[in-house]
Amino acid sequence: MKLSTAALSALPAGIARPAYDRSALTPGIVHIGLGNFHRAHQAVYLDDLFNLGEGHDWALIGAGVRPTDARMRDLLAAQDNLTTVIELDPAGNRARVTGAMIGFVPVEPDNAALIARMSDPAIRIVSLTVTEGGYYVDPATGVFDPAHPDIVADGKTPARPATAFGAILAALKARRAAGTAPFTVMSCDNLPGNGHVTRDAVVGLARLSDPALADWVAAHVAFPNAMVDRITPATGPREIALARSFGLDDAAPVTCEPFRQWVVEDHFPTGRPALEKVGVTFTDHVHLYEAMKIRILNGGHAIIAYPSGLMDIELVHEGMANDLVRAFLRKVEQDEIIPHVPPVPGTSLADYYALIERRFSNPEIADTIRRLCLDGSNRQPKFIIPSLRDNLAAGTVPLGLILESALWCRYCAGTTDSGATIAPNDPNWETLTATARRAKADPNAWLGMADIYGETGRDPRVQQVFARCLDALWTRGTKAVLTDYVAGRGV
Repeated sequence: MKLSTAALSALPAGIARPAYDRSALTPGIVHIGLGNFHRAHQAVYLDDLFNLGEGHDWALIGAGVRPTDARMRDLLAAQDNLTTVIELDPAGNRARVTGAMIGFVPVEPDNAALIARMSDPAIRIVSLTVTEGGYYVDPATGVFDPAHPDIVADGKTPARPATAFGAILAALKARRAAGTAPFTVMSCDNLPGNGHVTRDAVVGLARLSDPALADWVAAHVAFPNAMVDRITPATGPREIALARSFGLDDAAPVTCEPFRQWVVEDHFPTGRPALEKVGVTFTDHVHLYEAMKIRILNGGHAIIAYPSGLMDIELVHEGMANDLVRAFLRKVEQDEIIPHVPPVPGTSLADYYALIERRFSNPEIADTIRRLCLDGSNRQPKFIIPSLRDNLAAGTVPLGLILESALWCRYCAGTTDSGATIAPNDPNWETLTATARRAKADPNAWLGMADIYGETGRDPRVQQVFARCLDALWTRGTKAVLTDYVAGRGV
């Protein structure tokens, strides 16, 4: 059955569908970046709220600033902006059709349609999932980089911006001129202090062309911090076939794990949907939740990704079924990550880690190791290096975390231990590969990437251990190195 509004009443039995009249919804949120995660997370929470008969003036309008967003718009428009969401549970998969999104603005080079939509007083929240690397943060300093070419270009042509932040700024300027209250800007990306990071991007961009506007944004626009969590694989033929197994013809279905979590700072001056009624946690302690999640879960993904990739393991649950990979994860987490994670109210970090192990081991998700290895140049500085720095500050040289970094370097050299070629898997793949190959003879070439390691790469303790780990990986292979490490024999 082709997914459409007209087909909702005739969906196969057992498939949940909107219990509300979608034609009666009115928009309140523009979301930039309609990837799988958003459609399995924020859009699902809103669908749940609408099913309670509440918040019908908070419907979603999709948006994007990249060519891939235009393709997503075409796919979703052809099925009335409905999405099939399939929860992958070993106890039995469940499918639902969500209808919280009611429109998708045209994707244009100058973002005129997006700016116009965000200027509408009905829009009170603009949310984003533009990936960890989409915030123009200099990894070496951890702060917004106003010299990035994309930002410089938007600073020169603020009325015709190409970036999401330029479009947001142009809409805020239009609202200020019209006397309309500014919308709240809410990041839904995996970044420490994502609200602060988003604020720095918008204000920093404004300072390039209109310092007075920058001051106004800093004083009047809310950027709440948030922690988001749900494992959501990429969509491919398997996922499309899975939707069809439920009797649904969906060109862009989403699969995800049953678990989901959203923790948000309650700072929405122009209002927000009552998402606490559907499981969202509003708290002043978002930073504690996000530190737990980013270090234990996202850091854990990196820890299992590169050894698995080097040993030609394709799926995440297969990596977790490998005794060496699982033991490597547990040892690094328990010895070097969890001891430096601040306490979270009402949460046992040991229980949280046990939950992470179960989630990673879910065979129904069929998440790929390649996805976890993707974009290490943006993820390592956020998910691994902070834990490494905390260990060093405490006087401990964290062998496991440094070994993880050496595994990433070895992976970026472009071949697995068996000699198989690794296809490009990072926006900076060519540079990383060239640097990783130089590092085979000169390990400091890798640690010298200041945009990744900063001062940490110049620490003699790190340099010494990294050189030993990288040499061991090249000469003895991943399996032998992990065997010694998990047995407590070092590297």
